[in-house]
This record gives sequence, C-alpha cells and structure tokens, in this order.
Amino acid sequence: MANTLTKAHLVDRIYEKSERKRSEVKDQVEHLLSLIKKAINKDNSLLISGFGKFETYEKKPRKGRNPQTSESITLPGRKVVVFRLSRKLRSDINQQ
Repeated sequence: MANTLTKAHLVDRIYEKSERKRSEVKDQVEHLLSLIKKAINKDNSLLISGFGKFETYEKKPRKGRNPQTSESITLPGRKVVVFRLSRKLRSDINQQ
C-alpha cells in the first residue's frame, strides 16, 4: 500500500523549506484547508488550476437492504465530493 501524505507530513515539509515556526506553518495549513472546505461548501466546486477540481453533487435516496435481516430500507440522499484531475496533472502522472 502506498504511503499516505498526512497533514502532519505537509506541515513538516513546508517547515523544512521555510524560515517560519512550526506552529505558524501548522496554522497556515489549517487555514488553507478551511478555505478549501468553505469554497466547496459554498459554491459546490473548487478549481485549483493545474491540479484539479473538487465538485459536489447530490445522490438521490435509494433502496437498500439490511444484510442481517434482509429487510428492505430506504437510504437517504446525500452530498458526495468528487475530484477530477486537471489534464496537466494527469499527463504528468502518466509520464512517470
């Protein structure tokens, strides 16, 4: 399984390259992530040029089944977020 890039790893990598305190870098990463969350929540999409686009869409309620009792249930509708790579990032990934 591939390594996961965590928020802590991001903070460490930025901290190593900057002359700021670790706490300042952590606050900036937190602020950036909150801006991303707010943009997706407000506009239902966020475009980061050269990286990709986060989009939300509504899933309709659907029929489901409880596997233990085989009882039929209706699963409520919900919002889901999808990420679509930019063409540039996709080509960069495929060239490696």
